[in-house]
Amino acid sequence: MVGCAFFLSAHATTLTSNVTALLEQTENLRTSDHPQFLHLLGVLHLQTSSMSTHERWQLRYLDAWQDSFQGDYGNADPALQDVIKHSADPVLVTKASAVLMDDMRNSRRYEPAFELANQLVANLPNTRDNLARYMVLSYASQLLRSAGQYDLAATYARDMAQALPPGETPCQPWAQLLAALQASHKLTSSSLDIQRGLEACQAAKLPLFTEIIELVKGDLYLDENQPAKTVALLSAIAPSIRASGFHLAMLHAREQLARAYWKLGDDDNARKAALTVLAISEPGDVNESLRNAYQVLYLIEKKHGRATAALNYYQQYAEQNAGYLNDVSARTLAYDVAQQHMLAQKLETEKLSKQNNILRLQQTLAAKTIETGRLYIVLLLMLLASVIFWLLRTKRSQLHFQQQARLDGLTGIFNHQHFISEAQRAMNLLARRQGDGCLVFIDLDYFKQINDTHGHAIGDAVLKHTVSICRQALRANDLFGRLGGEEFGILLLDCPPGHGAVIADRIRTMIETTPLDIDGHVVTFSASIGLASTMTSGYELKRLCRDADAALYRAKHIGRNRVIAYAEHGDLATAFHAGNVGQS
Repeated sequence: MVGCAFFLSAHATTLTSNVTALLEQTENLRTSDHPQFLHLLGVLHLQTSSMSTHERWQLRYLDAWQDSFQGDYGNADPALQDVIKHSADPVLVTKASAVLMDDMRNSRRYEPAFELANQLVANLPNTRDNLARYMVLSYASQLLRSAGQYDLAATYARDMAQALPPGETPCQPWAQLLAALQASHKLTSSSLDIQRGLEACQAAKLPLFTEIIELVKGDLYLDENQPAKTVALLSAIAPSIRASGFHLAMLHAREQLARAYWKLGDDDNARKAALTVLAISEPGDVNESLRNAYQVLYLIEKKHGRATAALNYYQQYAEQNAGYLNDVSARTLAYDVAQQHMLAQKLETEKLSKQNNILRLQQTLAAKTIETGRLYIVLLLMLLASVIFWLLRTKRSQLHFQQQARLDGLTGIFNHQHFISEAQRAMNLLARRQGDGCLVFIDLDYFKQINDTHGHAIGDAVLKHTVSICRQALRANDLFGRLGGEEFGILLLDCPPGHGAVIADRIRTMIETTPLDIDGHVVTFSASIGLASTMTSGYELKRLCRDADAALYRAKHIGRNRVIAYAEHGDLATAFHAGNVGQS
C-alpha cells in the first residue's frame, strides 16, 4: 500500500510538471509558429481536469490572447479583465494588461489605453519576467507610434531587444524600430538598419515581420520618388503576403502598388490595385490605405476627364481623409490627457507627502506647552499662506504676461513677432543638422468681402475656424502663427518639399470643403498658399519668407484657391489646385 501511494504521488508530480512545461512551450510558439500554438492549445484543453488553479489561469490567459489575435475583442477583453482581477499572479497580470492595452488601441479606446500604458511602464522596474517586460514594451511602442511619439516608440523597440525572452528573436524589435524611424523621417531606403532587420527576420523564419519591414522599404522608395523599385519589391514579396494572409499587410501592399503605378503613369494597373484595396476592405473601415486608394482613383478619373466618377471618388477620399485625421487627432489627444492625469497623480502624491510633514510638525509642537504650540502653529500657517499667496500671484502675472507677449489674442496661436522669433531659432537648429523644412504662407481669399457681407464677428469666426482646420493637419513640432489680418504662417520641420506640398494642399482642401456654419450663416471660403523649402531657398529665414510670399502672390495672381511652391532660380514651379498637380 505504501508503494502504491508513493507511485500515485510520483505520477501526479510528473503530470503537473508536464502540464507546466506544455503551457510554457505553447506560449513561446504564439508568434513564431502559430499553427502549432493552436494545436498545443487544443491539447491543453484536454488536460484541464489535472491542472492546478494557477495552470488554469495560465490557460485562460492563452485563450484570451488567441481571441485578441483574431480580433475578437468582445471575448478577449472580459477574459483578460478576469485574469487581471482574480489570478493573483503578478506576471500573468502584467501580460494580460499588456494585451488588453493593445486591444484598446485596436478598438480605438485610446484614452484608457494610454492610462493603462502609463501604469505598466511605471511598473517596469519591478517587472522581473522577461516575456512580460517584452510584451509591455512591444505594445507600448506600437501605441506611442500611433500617437506620433516616434522617438519614445523607437526607444521602447530598442529596449525590447536588450533582454529577449525564450522563443523570441531580434526580428520583432527590428520591425517596430524601423516603423518608428520611418514615421519620424529618420530612415532612407539605403539605410543599413533595414538590411539588418530583414536578415534578423529571415534568420528567424518570421515572414510576417519580414513583410512589415519590406513594406516600410516600399514606402521609402515612394517617398524618394523611386516607384519602379516599389513595384519590383512588391512583386517579389507578393507570394509571401498571400501565404501569410495578414490583412493589414495585403491592404498596405496593394495601396503601395496603386501609388507606384500612378507615379509611373500606368493608369490601368494603378486602378486595378486601388480597386483591390476597396474590395478587401471591410465596410465602414477608415484608414490611410483606403484614403490613398481613393485618391489614386480620383486622380485617374480626373486625368481621363470622367467628371462624375472623379467627383464620386473625391467625395470618398475626402471622407476617408477627414476620418483618418480625426482618428490621428483622437490618438494624440488621448496621449496628452493620459500625460496630464499622470502629472495630476504625481502632484497629488506630493501634496499628501507635504501634508504628512505638516502633521509630524504639529505633533512635535504639541509636546510643548499648549499656548506656545498654538502660537507657533498660527504663525507658521500665516507665513505659509502668505508665501503661497505671493507665489500664486507672481506666477499668475508671469503666465499672463508671457501669454500676451507670445499669442495672438483672437486665435490663440503665435503672434507675428513670436512666430518669427521661434522660426528663426528652429531654422538655426535645422541648419546645423541639415534637415529639411518648409515655410508655408496662407492667405484667405476675398476675406474683405466676408467682413463686408457678414460683419466682423463672422470674419473673426472664420479666422478661428481656419486655425482649427489647420491644426488638424499639423504635427506636434510644427510652428503655427498669425502674421496679420487673414494671413497665417506655418513652419514644417523635418519635412521635405514634396511632403510639405501635400500637407499644404491638404489644408487648402479642408478649408475649401469645410464651410463655417454659425447662427444660421453658412460661409464658404478658400485659401491661397505659398510654399518655400530649405532645399531651394536655403536656411535663411528672410529668404524663406520672401520666397514663400512670392509664391503666395503668384497663387493669388493666377486665380486663388491653390498651392504654389517656390522652386530654384526664382521660378514658381509646383502648383496644386483641387488635387491637380501642374507646372506654372
